[in-house]
Amino acid sequence: MSLSFCDSFITDMEYGQMLYQNPRGIGCNKCHGKKGEGSVIAKYKEHNRSSQELYDKELVAPPINRLSLQDFAKGIKISKDIMPLYFLTNDEIIILYKYIKEINKEKK
Repeated sequence: MSLSFCDSFITDMEYGQMLYQNPRGIGCNKCHGKKGEGSVIAKYKEHNRSSQELYDKELVAPPINRLSLQDFAKGIKISKDIMPLYFLTNDEIIILYKYIKEINKEKK
């Protein structure tokens, strides 16, 4: 007896959404915004040692919705500053990239 199964029980878009919202503990959306447009993560005051003044600073996550696939993958694979490593597979990176591109398409 032979059973035939689909390759997956969820679509690439559903998987992409899942990855975007919670890839490995914290979602991309928490820092990069609902559609990858970038956002302010935190605002704080920093002390200038020479002038003894406080000045406002912001920790900003850059937009990721207009990156090329190559730059997008590089940003995920090479941790920089506060960006965590997620250890996504190449297939997961492509699905995530396609999901971000799809949710940013203008509705007609």
